[in-house]
Amino acid sequence: MRFIEGRWCAAALIISLSAWFAGIEVRLHAAPPAKSKRDSALQTTPVGTVSVIVSTQAGQTDAVAARLVQRGRSVRHRYAVIDAVAADATADDLAALDADPTVMSVSIDATVAAADNSQSASSSYTLLPTLGLPDAGLTGKGVGVAVIDSGVQPNGDFSGASFYDFTSPGSSGPYDDFGHGTHVSGLIASKGNLSQGAYTGIAPRVRLISLKVLDAQGQGSTSTVIDAIEFAVQNRQSLGVDVINLSLGHPIFESLATDPLVQAVEAAVRAGIVVVVSAGNVGRSLTTNLPGYGGILSPGNAPSAITVGALDTRDTISRGDDAVAAFSSRGPTWYDAQSKPDIVAPGQALVSDASIGSTLFTEFPAAQIAGNGGAARFLRLSGTSMSAAVTSGVVALIIEASRSSSGATLPPDAVKAILEYTALPLNGPDPLTQGHGAINPSGAIALTSSLGVTGWLGGVGTTSLVPTTTIAAETWVWSQSFDNGDTVVWGDGGGEPTWAETVVWGDINWGDTVVWGDAGTIGWSVTVVWGNADGWGDTVVWGDTNGVR
Repeated sequence: MRFIEGRWCAAALIISLSAWFAGIEVRLHAAPPAKSKRDSALQTTPVGTVSVIVSTQAGQTDAVAARLVQRGRSVRHRYAVIDAVAADATADDLAALDADPTVMSVSIDATVAAADNSQSASSSYTLLPTLGLPDAGLTGKGVGVAVIDSGVQPNGDFSGASFYDFTSPGSSGPYDDFGHGTHVSGLIASKGNLSQGAYTGIAPRVRLISLKVLDAQGQGSTSTVIDAIEFAVQNRQSLGVDVINLSLGHPIFESLATDPLVQAVEAAVRAGIVVVVSAGNVGRSLTTNLPGYGGILSPGNAPSAITVGALDTRDTISRGDDAVAAFSSRGPTWYDAQSKPDIVAPGQALVSDASIGSTLFTEFPAAQIAGNGGAARFLRLSGTSMSAAVTSGVVALIIEASRSSSGATLPPDAVKAILEYTALPLNGPDPLTQGHGAINPSGAIALTSSLGVTGWLGGVGTTSLVPTTTIAAETWVWSQSFDNGDTVVWGDGGGEPTWAETVVWGDINWGDTVVWGDAGTIGWSVTVVWGNADGWGDTVVWGDTNGVR
């Protein structure tokens, strides 16, 4: 997610709802409607047509699509990884879909966005050392990472990357007109050739697969993102896709049980792909600077995804001064009260490859950093987009380590649990802000190599490792906890329920309001007024500060 300090740009994370479906006023609700199958964004009757994703009962997708075509509607896609179709619909169509017993839910085809905070250059760059990298012998070799984003600009750091364009079928060759995908890809996979190793990626020898879904403004549709996820799943074997990076999202309009983007992510994980998602950049109000809870974006609310918040390392190797970036979205997830993010990873002022001439490169000259010869070749950006990219690179190293130690690949849930178990908790932030703690690549790799695949039996297994990691002569204790379904499993073998039907908030300081977006420039703003600490129910009231426009 790309965050511009002090304002939201045209490609902002929270997109003006009027830009999504003209003429529709939307009010977000604290709970899904009791009778309607529509999500909260579709509760107001639309004027004209609106793009939707219709989820159906198993085996009923073709029949529902046929009925929509009979009504004169355009069906843009019929999905295989989820029982759903993407189509256009009018108010009458929505009423018919509500009444159709084979229709499970109707979701807005929401605009997803990648958006980053321009930063001035500094004299040092410490990303790899503060992560305890590089790890001897591990480079991500043989691991495939699919970056679903705005594309990639070919350069000396990305030789051999595959490219597929879902925004303009038939396009010739890779490109990145926005610049976000190139930056994300560089953090994961840059070989460091253009920087003489200064800005080498986390896993420089991964097999990079770029799936372009965002346009020159950093925007795209949910249906297009699902297209790309489906492509990655269907071609997993032929392309060697092990990891999907999703540094994008949209506000949550419905329960994860009916959210089609969440369901596509879950399908990818079931297919054996590790999915890493950015948490979002709405952790604070831009007007009051108060922290805001409940700002996780979709598909960061996907239970099986590794949802990543942003860590500010202060550009030092020491972990003692690390803090969660103020913009990083906090949990719990809306509607379902899932505990997210899962971990936090560096996402403040990270340098990576620039797509020369792209929107980001042109609009933020102060973020440009020169390469060899003095010409600007890199950008310094911030956001949970960058944090997700760092994590995807680390996941590639874990997968390589598992294959090296056992000859097999860890399943996605084991990779996620290892990252959580070895995370380094920060002093101060609550679990809804930092998850299990800060990413710890060297600890995760050590645990992976110690356990192997056979040692992973749905738990931490047995290992003689001391649960600590030393970085810059400082020793840090692992979290020794990980999510296992509805519980958090602790290193002593015990278990505690986390988010069941009744949510217990503990001593978390909620602040006064949660403000989403920016009432000044983006054109809409929503305030969340928290009731008592017993749970969601009717005690959580959604209001609006300047009107939802």
